[in-house]
Amino acid sequence: MINNIKNVFSIKDLENLSGIKAHTIRIWEKRYNVLQPMRTDTNIRLYDLASLQKLLNITLLHEYGYKISKIATYSDDRIPALVREIISSKNAKNHAISDFKLAMMNFDQDLFFATYNWLVAHKSFKEVFYEVFIPLMQEMGLLWQTGTISPAHEHFMSYLIKQKLLVNIEKLQVLKQVKTDKVFVLSLPQNEIHELGLMFLHYEILLKGYKGVYLGESMPTESLKELKDYFSPIVYISYCTVQPTRDTIDAYVTEMKEALIDETTQLWYLGYMAASIDVSYLAQNVRVFNSISELVENI
Repeated sequence: MINNIKNVFSIKDLENLSGIKAHTIRIWEKRYNVLQPMRTDTNIRLYDLASLQKLLNITLLHEYGYKISKIATYSDDRIPALVREIISSKNAKNHAISDFKLAMMNFDQDLFFATYNWLVAHKSFKEVFYEVFIPLMQEMGLLWQTGTISPAHEHFMSYLIKQKLLVNIEKLQVLKQVKTDKVFVLSLPQNEIHELGLMFLHYEILLKGYKGVYLGESMPTESLKELKDYFSPIVYISYCTVQPTRDTIDAYVTEMKEALIDETTQLWYLGYMAASIDVSYLAQNVRVFNSISELVENI
């Protein structure tokens, strides 16, 4: 049961976290002795956190042209030193994602902050979010689906990313809004709690000089109507990751249209579940976007 807290990893976990096939990992072990797994009584391979870190470093070196036969001759100190040498702002993404994954697996807040601070010394927050945090969150979703990480890992990392979003949003909120032709109201549907994407949209809206009213998770449609007494025109943005379900998303859009739509109102949708909206019957003021970047281009 120790594997459930992820101090110990299966070879499948290593495959999911590194992107290197289990078959390849076994070959590298047998031929080059790059990892030394522990074994259960039934001869099943188990790996500790140090093995995971070493494999992630080996993976990065391999991506940059180092042969496994050569890497295998390096000491355990030489491998991370080489990784540091080849890292620049151009290839920061893969290294940062690896370090963030290590921080997540070990609940290591210090490593998260050190990696983030190193990134923002080279890149803008917007670049960090698009190039690192979005791919990281996509990987986290896959890692959760495959059982490689637990909800605790996902919540730990999501909270730290949320902190950084809030800090950067606040920096923009104190500035005077310069565009007044519309107001954006951002919310999540009932029972939807995944708000990092919506929070980043709030950041992008403020960055473009617009006013954003952030209402957050699980917002009833009836409550959204109240905003019409305060602002006009309004663009309502809903981010649908797991709610409403595919079977109910069209009914949700219809409910919002009936409650909110007039000549001064638009409804914008995005997220995994939004891809299931039947666009054939949508009016011009109701739009579905495939990605954050596509929506931002239309602000």
